[in-house]
Amino acid sequence: MPAKAIIISIGDEILYGQTLDTNSHWISGALDSLGIRVIKKVTIGDTRKEILHYLEQSEKLADMVIITGGLGPTNDDLTKPCLSEYFRTKLVRNQEVLKNIHSMFERAGWEISESNEKQADLPANCTPIVNTIGTAAGMWFDENDTVFVSMPGVPFEMRQMMSDTILPKLKKRFVSDSIYHRMIRTIGIGESKLAEIIADWENQLPDNIKLAYLPTMGSVKLRLTTEGDDETSKMLVQAQIDKVLPLIEKYVYGFDQEEIEDAIGRMLKNKGMTLSVAESCTGGFLSHKITSVPGSSAWFNGAFIPYSNQLKNEQLKVDNKIIQEHGAVSEPVVLALAKNVRDEFKSDIGISISGIAGPGGGTPDKPVGTVWIGYADANKTVARKFQFIRDREINIKYSAIAALNMIRINLDKE
Repeated sequence: MPAKAIIISIGDEILYGQTLDTNSHWISGALDSLGIRVIKKVTIGDTRKEILHYLEQSEKLADMVIITGGLGPTNDDLTKPCLSEYFRTKLVRNQEVLKNIHSMFERAGWEISESNEKQADLPANCTPIVNTIGTAAGMWFDENDTVFVSMPGVPFEMRQMMSDTILPKLKKRFVSDSIYHRMIRTIGIGESKLAEIIADWENQLPDNIKLAYLPTMGSVKLRLTTEGDDETSKMLVQAQIDKVLPLIEKYVYGFDQEEIEDAIGRMLKNKGMTLSVAESCTGGFLSHKITSVPGSSAWFNGAFIPYSNQLKNEQLKVDNKIIQEHGAVSEPVVLALAKNVRDEFKSDIGISISGIAGPGGGTPDKPVGTVWIGYADANKTVARKFQFIRDREINIKYSAIAALNMIRINLDKE
């Protein structure tokens, strides 16, 4: 029976929508990798009554309670006082944590205040968890067969603490039977259609291998899970992957943690090819995804964002007659953009995007969500029209993913 966890995110700023709670998402994935089951996530404000209530309720339901937020030096940060009250203890100044805080302020050349030093005041019954990149220490409590872990709400501090200290401690404390996951990553196909194609294979899966469909924007992940991470378990899962791949190979771009932009980088590097981008309605988002991949300078030559028609003409030499006759969001324009940006940056491949992201700007012939994507290499120049939705942010993201998939499809033909 897998251990059960509850995640509590503390902070008024999360409830107000001023801060996005990425912590609970990341923690869930980290715990899942250990085979620990998250049964509930709770977001609460910086109020004593709420914090104490959910500490009590969580202890009744879970083997571990993971808490983020509320560890700052100001009066509205109540997590430590509430934990002290809940465990019927008091705050005491931890000299090791205090030394770490002073050291960090000295290295940064900042003046330390009493409120900063108060961050070294921790509940007497906790085991401090050193924060190597911040001043708020984490806390580990092992009370009444339940583990409570409290960490800073700053995402990069939480992740460092979790990876370096907490996950190894949780694994040692709770994990006896390991869980083994493999992920098949697909793109360009919906969940329902994918399920139809692999239905027979899915129905014949061994009882000890479970399949989950995990749809995300523009793609679907297939997760295969089995108990145990020995070589036999790994071979059984791989055998099932080998069976299903011939059915869906044209949609598969990678495995496990590889994102589509990572896959494009890998393919370009393996083929010794370079890429350049001309993107209009996405405003640089495609280039951002491309350059988020370490080492992308080896295969990404550069980008241009010709948002105005004037720049499309002056910088990327798209004939004004084409723009006037067909409009900026059209097949002829993206074909010219893809070809010309390839020539301009002396790349092997050029990719272009032009569309109506919204919420305004649509017409009966070209409603909001209309996007044209062009592709050019040494042998061909092609374009494809997409019709997305009326949400600007989603249209931008879908367009970038569709452009990356267009590169993948054409690279596979090389």
